[in-house]
Amino acid sequence: MDQTRISDIASKTESLLFLSGEPLDVARIAELLSADVGEVEAALKTVAERCAAPESGIRLIRNGESAELVTKAENADVVGSLVAADREETLGKATMETLAVVAYRGPVTRAGIDAIRGVNSSFALRNLLLRGLIERRPNPFDAREYEYVPAFRMLETLGIGSVEELPEYASLRFDSRLGSAEKDDGEETSASPAPEAPTDVPGVVEVRKSDIDERS
Repeated sequence: MDQTRISDIASKTESLLFLSGEPLDVARIAELLSADVGEVEAALKTVAERCAAPESGIRLIRNGESAELVTKAENADVVGSLVAADREETLGKATMETLAVVAYRGPVTRAGIDAIRGVNSSFALRNLLLRGLIERRPNPFDAREYEYVPAFRMLETLGIGSVEELPEYASLRFDSRLGSAEKDDGEETSASPAPEAPTDVPGVVEVRKSDIDERS
């Protein structure tokens, strides 16, 4: 096996796992890199060895055919401090926008969210998951990815009893798996863009100009 090619695949695989922020199936990585599954497996071993170095702050974990990058267990204290700080900060524009997409179009995959927003939503989704505002569950239509749905805490934060109480929900409701907007009478219409985060609903924290605008 060409070690130069394996090194190249290992570098790209590490980038994909870092950017994804969630487990990736080996077959999916192979598809993205136009590589064989055997080459990706060899590349993952290289990544695992590199992450196992004492100076590395991340680890590669495997669960069946999936792989994921996680933080080193020994660094849990400092990682926990960052997580706690994230929870206390006001939601930024990108995170609020992602929350609105999940609220109106959930269940929706990260690819679906990215397509709507036009940028990578990994950081925003991680932030929302840490705050307990959304939930992640396996996609019943594709075991290689997850779908995101609103959590009870989101409803509590917004001060509403269900997502149906969101502004214009009946006309803007969109099921990403059907590809069409739904009306109460069952009639389907072309999908409308997801609205901006509903900051006029009681309980929603408005984004201040002084907030640090997240890149994704």
